[in-house]
Amino acid sequence: MSRPPYPTAPRQDTVDVIHGHRVADPYRALEDRHDDGTAKWLAAQDELFHQVVDALPGRDGLRRRLGELLGAGSVGSPVWRGERRFFTRRTAEQEHPVLCVVEPDGAERVLIDPMALDPSGTTTLDGWQPDKEGRRLAYKVSHGGDEESLLYVMDVASGERVEGPIDRVRESSVAWLPGGEAYYYARRLPASAVPVGEEQYHRRVYLHRVGTEPDTHDALVFGEGREKTNYYGVGVSRDGRWLTVSASQGTAPRNDLWIADLSAGPPERPEMRVVQEGVDAETGLHVGRDGRAYLFTDRDAPRSRLCVADPADLSYESWRDLVPQDPEAVLTDFALLDDVLLAGWTRHAISEITVHDLATGERLGNVPTPGLGSIGGIIERPEGGHEAWFGYTDNVTPASVLRYDSRTGETTLWASPPGRVEVPEIETRQVSYTSRDGTEVRMLVSSRPGAADGPRPAILYGYGGFNISLTPAYSASILAWVEAGGVYAVANLRGGSEEGEEWHRAGMRERKQNVFDDFHAAAEKLIADGLTAPDRLAISGGSNGGLLVGAALTQRPDLYRAVVCSAPLLDMVRYERFGLGQTWNDEYGTADDPEELGWLLSYSPYHHVREGVAYPATLFTIFDSDSRVDPLHARKMCAALQHATASDAPVLLRNEADVGHAARSVSRSVELMVDTLSFLAAQTGLELRIPSHPARPAADAIDA
Repeated sequence: MSRPPYPTAPRQDTVDVIHGHRVADPYRALEDRHDDGTAKWLAAQDELFHQVVDALPGRDGLRRRLGELLGAGSVGSPVWRGERRFFTRRTAEQEHPVLCVVEPDGAERVLIDPMALDPSGTTTLDGWQPDKEGRRLAYKVSHGGDEESLLYVMDVASGERVEGPIDRVRESSVAWLPGGEAYYYARRLPASAVPVGEEQYHRRVYLHRVGTEPDTHDALVFGEGREKTNYYGVGVSRDGRWLTVSASQGTAPRNDLWIADLSAGPPERPEMRVVQEGVDAETGLHVGRDGRAYLFTDRDAPRSRLCVADPADLSYESWRDLVPQDPEAVLTDFALLDDVLLAGWTRHAISEITVHDLATGERLGNVPTPGLGSIGGIIERPEGGHEAWFGYTDNVTPASVLRYDSRTGETTLWASPPGRVEVPEIETRQVSYTSRDGTEVRMLVSSRPGAADGPRPAILYGYGGFNISLTPAYSASILAWVEAGGVYAVANLRGGSEEGEEWHRAGMRERKQNVFDDFHAAAEKLIADGLTAPDRLAISGGSNGGLLVGAALTQRPDLYRAVVCSAPLLDMVRYERFGLGQTWNDEYGTADDPEELGWLLSYSPYHHVREGVAYPATLFTIFDSDSRVDPLHARKMCAALQHATASDAPVLLRNEADVGHAARSVSRSVELMVDTLSFLAAQTGLELRIPSHPARPAADAIDA
């Protein structure tokens, strides 16, 4: 694969002077997706992409194998309401998971099938919440990848739609009052009521009564006069007495929190009482069946702790540790059974569950789990009991559901994914290494057991932001790459939550360079250990991870052979002007502040492209309906790299219509993986030949 002729992009001498900095932006014309010049350039890039990538070897076998690996399907943990349980499942033949309900007599029905709603496959189920009795279901769907959810309510028994759609409910939770006649939710103000360009902001909390017109009858409960970028979460206790409202400014790692006693007045006018306001910490509040308030918080505990208090007095001085902070593991979840409390943890990105005395918090033991993997949310019945359910996955185990019984202390397999798949044998080990400033960082490295010594084609993946933890999980792309003889490494960089909130903050704002240093050090460790070499090492990342690999390829072009940069942030001077950018300025900083502009300019990938540098082969993958990260970032960066690079390695752009930042159909996922993996294989020298050897069925992989 050699350097192809690149389409000509409109290049201008655009320079902004910002706080005394001269900031060049030669490809600003590509910000406008609807400009004729941009459309022609995109069409030419699409033609070039297919000309180069469609002819790569091994694609048909790779497509077949990825389809087989995804054929395991999926199954979700049960959500109980009385004797009804709700869960999601995807069979090998289905493009999307469907939402099912199981009746008390065991009869199962499909409630929502996205493909039945839209046979094109571009409609996704964004969220769902049964009422407290399991008689009604609120659910959200969006179309074409735009994530602009529409809210509906269904009668569960008949499957008939009761009301909807209600629009402008993106990122809204639903908190039902007992009886299923009303719920609290968050909704954006109409575009006509907000300044131009701020249509994605200005949320409010409302009480909605089922069957009424939301625009005229919803009661405004909270949010008036507060920050335009606030996200709101709402919850109502099982007995209907306590309403909780949480507010976070964008994705900032802190929130304000209020509680109201709904027995003291009408639900349309709850008297909100402050639990936490103006505090640099995140706290969640749940009032349990026992009447105690459970506070999950990283306040004075960066690895998090669980406190209890009386809902009538939630002053900070009244909080009492039930499960204190652990010196090494990060508390991630909890569940309340009749006799014990379960606490979920990650220890260096590996999940575990501990058992505690419900009254005192004393640790009583551990919940058995199948191996070194990841635990999903721990779920109990709202009315109590001795059982809990949780998802489990690891590198060779598709997500399954396990059941824990506190009476016996046993964990058993509750539900396997419906398909059966031959999983290759791979070996994953956790490796520690030292970053530039001496910080110890970890990564998970997967390869075939007994693979030949010597440098091999490798992919290094990372994210490093927004307090998101990368933990072991079943991945068709990782399995296919390793089965073909490659190495796949996932680095647990600063900026994530693998080691708690301090780990997150060590990789945000003015410390963002730590994330890139951690990533470079991971690459150097793989090379030093003889697993790969610079001419055989590829890197991959998406969204904030796209920013990561964009910075990596501009800072250390000598260290990497190939790059896949997906849905990335790359122009860090103008990122706040597009998509949801203003909700991320606590993570990165804002160009409106002179000091913070300096942070952004120090690494902004688009502004660090230099002419005459031999850049790695790079494939940008973007999604036209992405309403989180505007594809303009990748368009501008692609044009800049194509103009500047002195390398023969190709720089390509893959633009996909009718999908967005996140959920997509299985067939579209397969095609994206085929394109990215075949590109990386061709660049790193991996022969995409899937070995034929016996392997265990995924459905039998769990022996708890």
